[in-house]
Amino acid sequence: MEIQNIILYFFIYGFLGWCTEVAYAAVKERKFVNRGFLNGPICPIYGVGVVIVVQLLDPYAHQLGLLYLLSIVLTTTLEWLTGFALDKLFHHKWWDYSEVPFNLNGYVCIPFSAAWGAACVFVVKIVHPLICKLVLLVPKWLTIGEDVAFGISIFVDISVTVAAILKFNKRLEKMEEIAAEFHRISDQIGSDIYKSVMEGMERQERIKEQTEARKEELRGMYLELQKRSPRMTTRMLRAFPKMQPRLHKEQFGRLKEFRRSECLATKALKKARKAAKKNK
Repeated sequence: MEIQNIILYFFIYGFLGWCTEVAYAAVKERKFVNRGFLNGPICPIYGVGVVIVVQLLDPYAHQLGLLYLLSIVLTTTLEWLTGFALDKLFHHKWWDYSEVPFNLNGYVCIPFSAAWGAACVFVVKIVHPLICKLVLLVPKWLTIGEDVAFGISIFVDISVTVAAILKFNKRLEKMEEIAAEFHRISDQIGSDIYKSVMEGMERQERIKEQTEARKEELRGMYLELQKRSPRMTTRMLRAFPKMQPRLHKEQFGRLKEFRRSECLATKALKKARKAAKKNK
């Protein structure tokens, strides 16, 4: 099989995987959610996974039992490695099967592995032969051009996504620092009040004013960080509702709760506006 066709298969199956994830989310959430790791309509893990499966397991296409078992092994290994790598690189657990029986580190679980195995059998036996015929109809020069165009677009998408995630992590870190200073100031206030009582009420009031001013400044900074809502951050939180950070868990939870409250308030406002229009 020529390399340009293999690359094109990667993009085709990455797109079909993205479509599957979006359809699954639409049924579950009753709305459109871009479930891909990237901004564009592609899930690289599907592209890589299916290409590996069709390349390695095509010789076993007529042995359904063996094909199914080998598909489970390959897809489970790939999903675990991908989850582990993303966790270590970005300090977030993008999906979590911890509540599903027979899971391994929350990255993989037997029920989903069984489903991936069945899906791979369907792809190898039915989907891939059709796609293979269609790809072979495309002229070689056009296939190479498509590979280059798609390759450039996914490179840009990966660069933008990684930059956004790193910026998001820095924001959580800053919120953590502000929260820690809040605690430090609170402890300092208690200590200073005790000393002030001993030294006189006048100094106590001065210290309280200074610390309260600093707390108000920090509160403003903290709220400003909470209110920042880059489109990429919002999409990531919607796409991976079970995402769990390794660092700054408390601030991540507060940020998600703030976003949820903000979303509910927006929905309530829209509902009130619609009701007001009907009453006119």
